[in-house]
Amino acid sequence: MGKIVFIIGGSRSGKSSFALQRAKEKKGRVAFIATCSPRDREMQIRVALHRKNRPRHWKTFEFPEDITALINKIGSKFEMLIVDCLTLLISGLMEKKYKESAIKNKIEEMLKALKKCPSDAILVSNEVGLGIVPQNKLARDFRDIAGRVNQMAAKASDEAFFLVSGIPWRIK
Repeated sequence: MGKIVFIIGGSRSGKSSFALQRAKEKKGRVAFIATCSPRDREMQIRVALHRKNRPRHWKTFEFPEDITALINKIGSKFEMLIVDCLTLLISGLMEKKYKESAIKNKIEEMLKALKKCPSDAILVSNEVGLGIVPQNKLARDFRDIAGRVNQMAAKASDEAFFLVSGIPWRIK
């Protein structure tokens, strides 16, 4: 089966650029699974910049409802899958009123599908637990869920990198 690489770091730490670089090193077809559903102008600009930075021949799947079903469907058609990013996936599920247990179940299903998939995979996520404790419950819940999901992804991965100021530190 394929290899899973987990890339984590803070905002604008170079995670996505590093993921793209790693994927470009792999010969073959690449599927980019974007989890952000841009709802405001600023996010639309960010998404447009990310699109521009990806090679045109890569196939992009934007904010699929069921990532596990998508992975099962396309996994054998590509040599590399990129899921960018887990924290936006989590926030989207939280907006839909998913509870932590349901979010973790969805992530576990996705990780199992990736483990069975012949393609290599890169998972990108934000490290949100290094700052102060948020004042509101929703933000604390998000931080806690993201932290637990990141642990799940790191455990399932074959390699893991922590990005700081564009510099990748191999942590696994």
